[in-house]
Amino acid sequence: MTTRVWDYLTEYENEREDILDAVDTVFRSGQLVFGPSVRGFEEEFAAYHGLAHGIGVDNGTNALVLALRALGVRPGDEVITVSNTAAPTVIAIDQIGAKPVFVDVHERNYLMDVSQVEAAITPKTRALLPVHLYGQCVDLAPLQEVSKKHDLVLLEDCAQAHGARQHGKIAGTTGQAAAFSFYPTKVLGAYGDGGAVVTDDPDVDAALRRLRYYGMEKQYYVVETPGHNSRLDEVHAEILRRKLRRLDGYLESRKRVAARYAEALADTDLVLPAVEPGNDHVYYVYVVRHPKRDQILEALQAYDIALNVSYRWPVHTMSGFAHLGYERGSLPVTEALADEIFSLPMYSSLSEDLQDKVISALREVLRTL
Repeated sequence: MTTRVWDYLTEYENEREDILDAVDTVFRSGQLVFGPSVRGFEEEFAAYHGLAHGIGVDNGTNALVLALRALGVRPGDEVITVSNTAAPTVIAIDQIGAKPVFVDVHERNYLMDVSQVEAAITPKTRALLPVHLYGQCVDLAPLQEVSKKHDLVLLEDCAQAHGARQHGKIAGTTGQAAAFSFYPTKVLGAYGDGGAVVTDDPDVDAALRRLRYYGMEKQYYVVETPGHNSRLDEVHAEILRRKLRRLDGYLESRKRVAARYAEALADTDLVLPAVEPGNDHVYYVYVVRHPKRDQILEALQAYDIALNVSYRWPVHTMSGFAHLGYERGSLPVTEALADEIFSLPMYSSLSEDLQDKVISALREVLRTL
């Protein structure tokens, strides 16, 4: 069997009874849309973050789209973010008619270089959208200062950082709102798609609830603001409620996997993940770096190991975003990383035997380069 970077089958076997009970609970409830499971998950997910409001939606992309709209970002506004991210971060900005503006990332941690943000601000800038990539937080304190100084919205993209912390503060609680994805591979993943936004602002909460339900609020068929059909499914919500109670355990398991990689690969010439001071990394993915990345990936196929690259193509280099006008060389760190980074298997139910197989094969390949 091919070894991949992610697999859910062992977790499912361990949790099967609870997962099937969650499905049965929903089917027996008599309410399949906006029922008690969605309401319960929204309340519990918000409480996990110490915030007042959680709004479930159908996926992480729409969590960003609706959050941007609810925070007042409009067509023609500029939103500062990064190109070293999953394309949906940028697609969300584009979908509301705003313009993505990119700053480069740190070579050490691959996260937004916040020192570049202020120089990128123009009269059209409306929002800052940091991406807590791979499982650890962007340096938020200076970013928060910049947002206050220039009266900008701060929206955190937490799709890859469920439960991550910075100086004890949980990801998603510094800005005016934060968007999450529950795509199955995520640290907190559904058995299908899903997303959510958390906020302490009651006006943002109200706007999000309208926007996810066609723009309706007080009664069906009365649209107050044209919105979307973006509802979190009741079955996914009930499964997520059950898994949320196990989230801290998932985090500890991921950290153990990361610690084994760090110990076993410390004497190789791989660049291992750098954890910034004050950050509690939750290792959504375990990203390493090597100048002969493609040779390594090709050689590992002989061991029946297939690994991913997150991300091989920076967003600003994609043909779909050519209209933004970024030339090759405009984001040098991002572009250099795209040629060298790759991800090792990382999930909470990864067995030591399987991890050892990857470590052994990788060490052997590195010795032959």
